[in-house]
Amino acid sequence: MRITRRFLLSGGTLTAAVAAVGGWRLLTGSAAAAGAPQAPEKFEVTLSDAEWRKKLTPAQYNVLRQEGTERPFSSPLNNEHRKGTFACAGCQLDLFSSSTKFDSGTGWPSFWAPLPNAVGQTRDVSFGMVRTAVHCHRCGGHLGHVFDDGPKPTGLRYCMNGVAMTFRPAAA
Repeated sequence: MRITRRFLLSGGTLTAAVAAVGGWRLLTGSAAAAGAPQAPEKFEVTLSDAEWRKKLTPAQYNVLRQEGTERPFSSPLNNEHRKGTFACAGCQLDLFSSSTKFDSGTGWPSFWAPLPNAVGQTRDVSFGMVRTAVHCHRCGGHLGHVFDDGPKPTGLRYCMNGVAMTFRPAAA
């Protein structure tokens, strides 16, 4: 059999198409690629959609309940440098200590570790990317994402939406 340019081009196109479909399945989390679906997590604080809308500002509702993202550099918490605790704006669970906050340059408050039993994580395959979403352990409110490009000692960067949190300064 003689290999021609037409044979190589058609074989390359077919290979690229198969790779693209396989890669898309991985990115979208198909059952074959991601395994069996998981049962929804149950949270200690559960409110109806109407109750969440009443309790939260529109911006908080968008982030915490609809997994939105605030504009970078828009949160006053990005420039919060006092000692204290960052808590969930939905249920007031303490999430992060100011001692783990650092300036990541991304425009969102960033931390290298959450407080114990404060957050949960889920796989996020939105926007054609695979990321790890972070939510409040008590109410399930979306907080942001965690990445593996943070500082020591954990090497993690919890990139949080400031609107999803409140800040309580440490007692003097």
